[in-house]
Amino acid sequence: SMSEPQANAETRTPVHLWIVGILTLLWNAMGAFDYLMTQTENEAYMSRFTPEQLEFFYGFPAWVTAFWALAVWGGVLGSLFLLMRKSWAYPVFLVSFVSMCVTTFHNYVLADGLQMAGGAGPVIFSAVIFLVALGLVFYARAMKKKGVLR
Repeated sequence: SMSEPQANAETRTPVHLWIVGILTLLWNAMGAFDYLMTQTENEAYMSRFTPEQLEFFYGFPAWVTAFWALAVWGGVLGSLFLLMRKSWAYPVFLVSFVSMCVTTFHNYVLADGLQMAGGAGPVIFSAVIFLVALGLVFYARAMKKKGVLR
């Protein structure tokens, strides 16, 4: 049988979980804030975009907006589940990531998002968002397998 200290060490929350949880909660909250400001057409926030870009953002079909909502709010919820050490973090991050893939496909393949981006900066930022979301899927899966998430 497993000795007592070994059992405790196995279920203890690793420090990296708190770091990843807190940083990604802030990161994902920024995405959710961006979503809210865009959906409410907040003038102060949206004033940095050109009329063409605004038309692009405000013209998303309902299904794209729905997947965007799943992506951003799933990210926030996934980070909260990580911090609460809930195994739900994994499927929620997975849904969030897949939803992001759907919106990215729409924006860059079905629509002219590349042209709307107005340079490499936003495209690179989209790639970073994509990599963070993918990393969270693998991280949550690993933490679930190790028994850190229950």
